[in-house]
Order: sequence, then C-alpha cells, then structure tokens
Amino acid sequence: MTHPQSSHRQPRLLAALVRHGDYHQLADTPSAHQPFPLRSVGREQATRAGCELRDMIGTLGCELATQIDSSNLLRAWQTASLMQSVLEEGRHGVAVEGFDDLAERGLGSAANLSAAQIEAIIAEDPRFPCLPANWKSDSHFRLPLQGAESLMEAGERVASHLTAQMQALARHSEADVLKVFVGHGAAFRHAAYRLGVLAFDEIAQLSMHHARPVVLEYHQVEGWRHIAGAWKVRRPHAQFRD
Repeated sequence: MTHPQSSHRQPRLLAALVRHGDYHQLADTPSAHQPFPLRSVGREQATRAGCELRDMIGTLGCELATQIDSSNLLRAWQTASLMQSVLEEGRHGVAVEGFDDLAERGLGSAANLSAAQIEAIIAEDPRFPCLPANWKSDSHFRLPLQGAESLMEAGERVASHLTAQMQALARHSEADVLKVFVGHGAAFRHAAYRLGVLAFDEIAQLSMHHARPVVLEYHQVEGWRHIAGAWKVRRPHAQFRD
C-alpha cells in the first residue's frame, strides 16, 4: 500500500561539485586558465573520485544524471572523463559536456603571465595605480585589463550555471538524482557563497580537495544546503590558487 505522503514527495536534487585532479602548473602564475593536463597522481585522484561518487550514489539512494558538466580547461575535462569511465560501468549514456561557464576566474590579457610580470605591467601603465598586495586573493578585485574578472564574478557565473542546470533537472526528474559538476576550487567556493552555502569569511578559510566531491542539495523553494563531502581547511594566509 502506498502512503499518501510518499506519493507527493518531491525528488531530491543533488549537485556534486568536484575540483579537478592535480595537474602540471606554471610556477608563480596566478592565472587558472593554464592549458596543461593532469599529472599521474591527478589521474589516480579522478578515478578514485568516480568510485567515491558511485558509492555515494548507492548510499544516498539516488540516480545519476546522464550528463556530467565540466569546465572546458583540460585538467577538468580529463577529470570528468576518468570519472565517467567509472560511473558508466553497468550504465549507458553517461556523457561529459564542456562549459566555459565552469572555468576558474580569468585574468584576461594577463592570462598565464607570472605574478611579477603582471605587477610590472600594471606599474608601467600610467592609467592604473599599483596593484594592492592582496590582489590575487581579494574576492572583489578585478585586474584593470581587458577580459579580466574578479573571483566573485567567476563565482556568480558558476552559481548561475549550477542553478540553471538543477532547475532543468527539477522540471523532468521523477526520482532522486545526483548531477556531477567538475570545475575549479575558488570558483566553486565563491559560487557556494553566492548560493548561500558558505559565509563570506569561509571562502578564504576553506578550499577543496583534488577530486573529492562536495555534495549540495538544491530545493526550488528553500535553496541550497551542504549535505555530504568535506571542504578542505586552508592554511592561514594561503593565496587562492586552483
């Protein structure tokens, strides 16, 4: 016999936020738009993330959304693809789709220059004052260069993508469902602030482990809440770096 209350229960809508695995980075380069691949340890992390999510799906008793949304940066796409190979075992039709909206904060025309080079360029440009000491980690600061954005603007971009995708799931999901998003730590944390999951002070206090899911639940009326997976506690005075 079906209980009347259960027939009216709305499906749970879960979003797993996964920071990419460890990758090859240029030294002293604050731009996160680096086009380099995962290291071998990053590939191992991504495979473990697939296993962790597979177990989490079983524990939560939900279905897996058939599309994994990934940042188009190579390290994120590789992470998503390695996770896909684990998650699609015994399933069909699990695909990875790339989105520029899930990228980390962009530095525009200063992309992939070293911090020293960026500071020298700004210092030599008569239109701009010298950069503040904390320019790399100030959530609201945007380099005065074409195409640059602030960390908060990147977070708002990611938050908008998460919300739009979960609203789309809500329109046709009949069972509890988990959707995977693969992207970048700072943008995800600033998105979590925009979504009301983190307090502003927590953005600087927390980070994300490589390829370890943080699961948020989305409710169309009540909003977002953190239900599973651990944030990483940052070292004091650490710079935002993805």
